[in-house]
Amino acid sequence: MIPVSIVTGFLGSGKTTLINRLLKRPEMNRVAVIVNELGEIGVDNDLVQVSSEQMMLLNNGCLCCVLRGDLQETLRDLFIKRRNGEVIDFDRVVIETTGLADPAPVMQTLLTDTLLLEQYRLDCVVALVDSVNAPGQLQQFSEPIKQVALADRLVVTKTDLTTELELSDLTARLGELNPRAPMRIALQGDIELSFLVDVGLRRIHARLEEVERWLGGEHGDEHDHRHDETVQSFALRFEQPMSWEGFTQCLEVLTALRGPDLLRVKGLVNVEGKAGPVVIQGVQHLFHPPLELAGWPGEDRSTRLVFITRGIPRQTIANLFAAIGAITAHKAG
Repeated sequence: MIPVSIVTGFLGSGKTTLINRLLKRPEMNRVAVIVNELGEIGVDNDLVQVSSEQMMLLNNGCLCCVLRGDLQETLRDLFIKRRNGEVIDFDRVVIETTGLADPAPVMQTLLTDTLLLEQYRLDCVVALVDSVNAPGQLQQFSEPIKQVALADRLVVTKTDLTTELELSDLTARLGELNPRAPMRIALQGDIELSFLVDVGLRRIHARLEEVERWLGGEHGDEHDHRHDETVQSFALRFEQPMSWEGFTQCLEVLTALRGPDLLRVKGLVNVEGKAGPVVIQGVQHLFHPPLELAGWPGEDRSTRLVFITRGIPRQTIANLFAAIGAITAHKAG
């Protein structure tokens, strides 16, 4: 399947600069980029051919496409054109969101659309953070908080315009908001490619350290990481195998009661009777179809779940799992 990277970040954070730098790398010469406006991608004489109002070909072979209508339609249209030989045989898609966009709907589209799931997979959400303006933006607006909280990777930009103390304060705040997302500093959009691509679970080849990295190195964390009293990140660990019925009931109750506040969930579940773990990941009230791995990547067989929530305390979710687990165990007995 074709991996999809989402590049998000508040206004002026440097998304276009980063994407332009990435497109100049030889490894990225067969990428389809979906943007909201043409013009910024492909400047500096990179534009070779305009095939329509919505599409242009860059001289490195990449395709740039304007988002028209909904994302599902754009992605389906791109895949059909690729299959019919009407566009390049792209091997990756990069979606640049607007600065004011909540990345959750884009993620939900990729995680739940049945047709898209057959052709595409969500690889990584990269959030760019403007080190000069982010401290004020994080206080005034909800969008940058959501962008950071949902990210798999954080890239801090414009650090040459800040002091060491200002940068230290900012990275500390970002770490509180999303402690499990690795963070890098980028100067003029320059950052190692391996930090941004091929980091999703489907690239993991049964190596424990890579599974831990996908989970964000939760290490059995027992406490909340808080940016404020609204958004928190925490992990839950369960040593005993779970019934699939009980586990799905927990998720159904959570999504029914607090779906919009369940910002992100991902983890490995030890399901009774399964040889390997079941991978789950979701955004708010929508979940990707569960993925069964053939075997465990290491000796640890515990269920490990990472949550990023808005106003849902860790203990509330832990209590829910305990209660429903007890009920299903009683039924089974």
